[in-house]
Amino acid sequence: MNPFDSAVDLATAVRTREISPVEILDIYLRRIDKHDPEINAFVWRDDETARAAARVAAQRVLDGTDLPPFHGVPIPVKDSTQVAGQPATHGARGVSDAPRTLTEPVVSRFLDAGFLLTGRTNSPEMTLLSATDNNRYGNTRNPWNLKYTPGGSSGGAAAAVAAGLAPVAHGNDGGGSIRMPSSCCGLLGLKPSRGRVPSYVPTWDHAVVEGAITRTTRDAAALLDIMSVPDRLAMYQAPPPERPFADEVGRDAGQLRIGLLLDAPTGVPVAPECVAAAEHTARLLEALGHKVFPAAPRFFSHQAFLGYATTILDAAQWAAPYDDPGLAEPHMRYRMRQAEARHSGLYVQASQLLMAEAREARAQWGREYDVLLTPTMACPPPLVGHCLEENNARPDGPRLVETQMISFTSVCNITGLPAVSIPTYTSDAGLPIGSQLIGGPWDEAVLIRLASALENLDGWARRHPTGFASGTL
Repeated sequence: MNPFDSAVDLATAVRTREISPVEILDIYLRRIDKHDPEINAFVWRDDETARAAARVAAQRVLDGTDLPPFHGVPIPVKDSTQVAGQPATHGARGVSDAPRTLTEPVVSRFLDAGFLLTGRTNSPEMTLLSATDNNRYGNTRNPWNLKYTPGGSSGGAAAAVAAGLAPVAHGNDGGGSIRMPSSCCGLLGLKPSRGRVPSYVPTWDHAVVEGAITRTTRDAAALLDIMSVPDRLAMYQAPPPERPFADEVGRDAGQLRIGLLLDAPTGVPVAPECVAAAEHTARLLEALGHKVFPAAPRFFSHQAFLGYATTILDAAQWAAPYDDPGLAEPHMRYRMRQAEARHSGLYVQASQLLMAEAREARAQWGREYDVLLTPTMACPPPLVGHCLEENNARPDGPRLVETQMISFTSVCNITGLPAVSIPTYTSDAGLPIGSQLIGGPWDEAVLIRLASALENLDGWARRHPTGFASGTL
């Protein structure tokens, strides 16, 4: 097998007995042993439990029983997400490594689908930074160039997939945390609609969604199918899709009206290579027959955006599951103090303003365009450690690089719209630069159709970082 094979192909190989789950797992564990010391994607492993699960999975194949769709395929879980029997330290020194007793719904769906859990991936403290920098486990590095960050907060997940340490990886996204690392690492990052994938407790005023980082559109669609199995206990749920998302791969999207936005909604400058990436994707979409034209969408007022970035996120950090908040990073302690200085009415005011303006923003889809195309980030991947240093040095802001990284992605979390980062461009420095497609309410299907067509045209799944692509080890 090739460690860069898709999860769908690996599952097919298991089902047809071309390779066993034990063999697949051993190949990835050997690659982690060899390559992860320089990348630092994984923060916790339990190889013996994983191997025991692989042996059970192999026996089920031999027994000839019905197999779930991803039977015997490895997947790591982000360190911010709970799994019974595993720690969940959120990348924070102030959180103990005691085993948890709860398994979050998204992980239960992975297990129901036959995945093998193969460790936990690094994230910044409490998932707040846009780069995977922390002082508990150390910083994660980008396999394309170890001097640069893989992005965040699902940076450990993205680095693992990019380096061929896992075929796919779990992630979550509260302001771009699936799409930013996918952009930095040359991968596909699909952020589902709000309410599409069940979560135990929606956080950041319901902005955080669960998802996965993949190399192929087919994997992204198939994973979305298994992650979005409804949960009758969830507070709200996205409407069911017209057909399985996997059936949207290769399906004709028709001729779509695609708005092109190159100016950052936050007003910060956009790096030329990020503009070039979006313009390159626009030309590919035109080659596919779509109508691409400049767009000037109306998103959020300064008051509303500031309310999310400060009032809501400060309160979220105050309520974060620390055992010892005194060990938090300086920028996190600053946010906690700010939260204590605001009364609860200001939180409600910020939340209601965001909901009102988000409704108006969503109305532009279908009326002015079908899909919006943007750069994924307004800057190329920053150097390792820069974001944590920037936040600790200037916790009261402004922080240019952080703002550039989240400028195009965070609006999707606040509106609840689905979005996908696609890796169609490489900078002169050899770093991947993603483009983002934003779909209308609940319309992941159109994003999957567009991404699969672009993947066929571009062939990004065949590109791997030098030094990690030779052989199975």
